[in-house]
Amino acid sequence: MRHGYLGGAPGLFASATVWLAAGAVANFASAKAAVVVLFIGGMLIHPLAVLVCRLAGRPGAHAKENPLGRLALESTVILLLGVALSLALAQFSVELFFPAMLLVIGGRYLTFQTLYGRRIYWICGAALAALGVAAAMLKLPAAPVALAGGCIEVVFGAIVVKELRATDR
Repeated sequence: MRHGYLGGAPGLFASATVWLAAGAVANFASAKAAVVVLFIGGMLIHPLAVLVCRLAGRPGAHAKENPLGRLALESTVILLLGVALSLALAQFSVELFFPAMLLVIGGRYLTFQTLYGRRIYWICGAALAALGVAAAMLKLPAAPVALAGGCIEVVFGAIVVKELRATDR
């Protein structure tokens, strides 16, 4: 998994880009428009990450016999259920969509420690989840929440890249 997907770094950066775009849309347009950006952009994260992996000379896939493939699929199903729940919350309060999604994404990153063998994903997941809880409790507006989520993913993407460079020597 670590080899095929570059340790998950392209996914972190693709996700960060989507979160930052949603934050910009929330800031300059509306929180509802930002929900659409995060939802549609979220569907592009995996294909973009795979493209980056292939451009970097990696397969952007795992071996079919790799048992961790099941965990990746199962965590994706949990993610999709979380997206549905977050969209339902948005019907009551659009600002709750972003904290809920941070909790969902943060929870999914916890499984990435097993998928990629990088404990940094536990910290990344915890940071995103903590932001989600704080944002919900403080009733923060969508723009700073989405922007902060994107920034967290950029930082952790950079850490994963640094770790990969250190171990690929």
